[in-house]
Amino acid sequence: MIESKNDWLEWVKALLIAVLLAVVIKTYFFTPIIVDGPSMKPTLSDRDQMIVNKFAYRVGEPKRFDIVVFHASEQKDFIKRIIGLPGEHVAVKDNVLYINGEAIEESFLNQNDYLYTWESDFVLEDLPGGYEQIPEGHYLVLGDNRNNSTDSRVFGVIDGDEIVGKTNLIYWPLKRIQIVGE
Repeated sequence: MIESKNDWLEWVKALLIAVLLAVVIKTYFFTPIIVDGPSMKPTLSDRDQMIVNKFAYRVGEPKRFDIVVFHASEQKDFIKRIIGLPGEHVAVKDNVLYINGEAIEESFLNQNDYLYTWESDFVLEDLPGGYEQIPEGHYLVLGDNRNNSTDSRVFGVIDGDEIVGKTNLIYWPLKRIQIVGE
């Protein structure tokens, strides 16, 4: 009987350790997210399931064209692509992205026979906040589906503290398993 009780306690202990480890990993390192809507097409599709790397920006800084998840509100997280970095000026004219006056190619917009174009030109000063440069610690984010995305053109630049993490691994559906990026 004692041996059976010890076995039971070992199982309970192993289960508690596994649950604790899972909570720590999900809280500090990786968490799943489901893409909601078409704003990141053609790169991401509605209902793609991805892994968010929460640790990436604890050891490094966000880079242009990283796909990030951030808190859009207390109830909702968004997934968008970083386009503008702190200290930069962003503009779009005739479907060309300009960073500090230099044309920047966005090769990810030409994937899978899709060619997404901008609905209209804009400059950073026209966005909420009216900044001449992106403030320190803030980022300009856009969806890849530029004509169907709620992004910095609507809500302005985002605070880096609101970024949950970087994502680039689609794990579901099985036919879409891939690492996405630039």
